[in-house]
Amino acid sequence: MNGDYTTQEGPRCLVTGATGYIGGRLVPELLTAGYRVRCLARSPGKLRDHPWAGDAEIVRGDVTDDASTGAALRDVDVAYYLVHALGTGKDFEETDRRAATVFARQARAAGVRRIVYLGGLTPSGVPERELSPHLRSRAEVGRVLLGSGVPTAVLRAAVILGSGSASFEMLRYLTERLPVMVTPSWVHTRIQPVAVRDVLRALVGSAGMPAEVNRTFDIGGPEVLTYRDMMLRYARVAGLPRRLMLPVPLLTPSLSSHWVGLVTPVPASIARPLAESLRHEVVCHEHDIARYVPDPPGHPLGFDEAVRLALQRVREARVDTRWSSASVPGAPSDPLPTDPDWAGGSLYTDEREITVDASPEALWRVIEGIGGKNGWYSLPFAWSVRGLLDRLVGGVGLRRGRRDAQRLRAGDSLDFWRVEEIERGRLLRLRAEMRLPGLAWLEMYAGTDPAGRTRYRQRA
Repeated sequence: MNGDYTTQEGPRCLVTGATGYIGGRLVPELLTAGYRVRCLARSPGKLRDHPWAGDAEIVRGDVTDDASTGAALRDVDVAYYLVHALGTGKDFEETDRRAATVFARQARAAGVRRIVYLGGLTPSGVPERELSPHLRSRAEVGRVLLGSGVPTAVLRAAVILGSGSASFEMLRYLTERLPVMVTPSWVHTRIQPVAVRDVLRALVGSAGMPAEVNRTFDIGGPEVLTYRDMMLRYARVAGLPRRLMLPVPLLTPSLSSHWVGLVTPVPASIARPLAESLRHEVVCHEHDIARYVPDPPGHPLGFDEAVRLALQRVREARVDTRWSSASVPGAPSDPLPTDPDWAGGSLYTDEREITVDASPEALWRVIEGIGGKNGWYSLPFAWSVRGLLDRLVGGVGLRRGRRDAQRLRAGDSLDFWRVEEIERGRLLRLRAEMRLPGLAWLEMYAGTDPAGRTRYRQRA
């Protein structure tokens, strides 16, 4: 447990998915609004370096586990469900169903006053069996929570525009990197994007809805656009020359997801469900949420303003969370192999050490600045080839980069690594999230030897 949340007197909110893109931004918004916040995380250490960590209660648990979920929901007024198992394998729909069922059951048993869930906007008139697995699972989770016996607000959004969101990064890189592009048929599908600021405003406001409200709400911006419109408008806001687009109907969601995976930082495993969700028109059919969460002047934000604000944050390196904030689905989350569980496996270690003609502080700045635009300091071409090979087999590659150019925090993605541990000034431990036949870590140390000389130590 962290911080002085016990001194606050507002209602208590539980936030699941706080290590993710939306959850990591929702927590400080709730705190600002006067709520006490508890976060449920499988790896609480990933949250410790967030600016708000000292003001929130952080507990360990998993939404698929009754005991830890029930304990986390104890004395909670409003529970935010912001997790999904997308990309964890072909059984992700079953995992989503089981997790939502556990959460619904435990929320009712704990006497939670309200559940708030952020799902996906589904097309009107399309049978659920024809939806993408991603949208179909989001819709099913919403039904499970609405049937929990706890008043539930299911907010349904299409494309979310904000610095660091997967949808925004996909749009940004496709538009910036390809002045001439072949485009799949889904670029002509109508979409109603929404700014992340308006999503957060709706999520926070939903906590105060009356007890009789138990329903879905469509949330979107003021404009309905095709993806083609969005790319052309993005280019104009970003000051880029007009883009030329050549439609190619043969680019299926599967093929186009690999194309997106090669061009943008978003890997095919995430790009595919995004592309599949764009096969059908996704526009809002009501704006009833305004009855309970009134729109302030100037909101919801229009597309151009949402893009302008997102680009400003990217250029100023003030991206609070990114789509890669959550671990890559299926990537190992194990700690370093120092536990007895590793007694039957094979562990290979490579250790190197060298004296450095610089202060430990200067060495640490170099260590913490590794990756992203700074690159990898030895054999950069080999790193580039390894990143490309990873992308070709569906991995994340090197294009995820860094959230911040100078500072890292526990849980950050760093190219195809994840920051598993950081002891500022001394240790940086990275866990591999590239495609590998096993598990891998890379540790970098800054220190001094008995003679007072600066020593760099590396262990893989």
